[in-house]
Amino acid sequence: MKTGFITTDTYQNHNTGDGHPEKIDRVNAIIDNFKKLNNKDLIWKKPSKFEKSILEITHNSNYINFVQKSFPKKGLSFLDGDTIISPGSKDATIDAVGSIITAIDGVQNNEFKNAFCAVRPPGHHAEKNKAMGFCIYNNVAVGAHYLIKKYKLNKIAIIDFDVHHGNGTQDIFYDNEKVLYISTHQFPFYPGSGTERERGTNNNIFNIPLPAGTNSEEYLNAYEFVLKRLKEFMPEFVLLSAGFDAHKNDPLAQFQLESNDFYTLTKRTLELSKLFCNGKVVSILEGGYDLLALKESTQKHVEALLEFN
Repeated sequence: MKTGFITTDTYQNHNTGDGHPEKIDRVNAIIDNFKKLNNKDLIWKKPSKFEKSILEITHNSNYINFVQKSFPKKGLSFLDGDTIISPGSKDATIDAVGSIITAIDGVQNNEFKNAFCAVRPPGHHAEKNKAMGFCIYNNVAVGAHYLIKKYKLNKIAIIDFDVHHGNGTQDIFYDNEKVLYISTHQFPFYPGSGTERERGTNNNIFNIPLPAGTNSEEYLNAYEFVLKRLKEFMPEFVLLSAGFDAHKNDPLAQFQLESNDFYTLTKRTLELSKLFCNGKVVSILEGGYDLLALKESTQKHVEALLEFN
């Protein structure tokens, strides 16, 4: 069975300005590498179009309208202190959301076993009515809502291994018993949320804060608690907020993971997912700001997706 690789070139027009870490070269590095690898088991697809109503399940309609009106005709505009948009950001944000919908449909319709979405901007900091931390729409949250609405699923798990806590995803699903949100992240750190006390209304939030300097062994030991909680919940589908900024070379954080650790955690997650959802997993890019580390780590991540059957 094959793996979906969902991407498009509109991300190249999402210009965040000189010196911004969430830059066009991030996805360029990933796509250029996978083109060179030329793996015949990867199915490349472009994001599909979708109805605005799908976005409105996740985000406040006033916020959506605000974002749509904020895209500048030229130059750059700020949605918050570090979330910058340009004229081309309009299509890139929609395609980032569309990528996870395309990936979910592909898995649900047996077009491929699992999928990775190589898109930007990322999404996990975006709250119901607020852009934040390079994120505009919460792509993974839209995916979870889409699974509930279209496919009538009742148990979705989101595992977020970005080094920053996904405050937006937590905010969106804090009261939703159908979605389990699990996050491993550096703490104390940006954005300041993600303590163990934040558990959700239905005990559906599981935060694993870890200190700066956390190494591979320490992280993978902590990840066993992710898998234990996943097994208890027994989801029908797993979504991954795949940030690669926990890598030791990433300039924006202080974890000490190696590229191969992303293979290990992905493989462990997939093996466990056999027990309850037959390996139905869709992953979408979040952070990762050292280009070489990002290239290597995404390659390892997708290798694990491809090997799973």
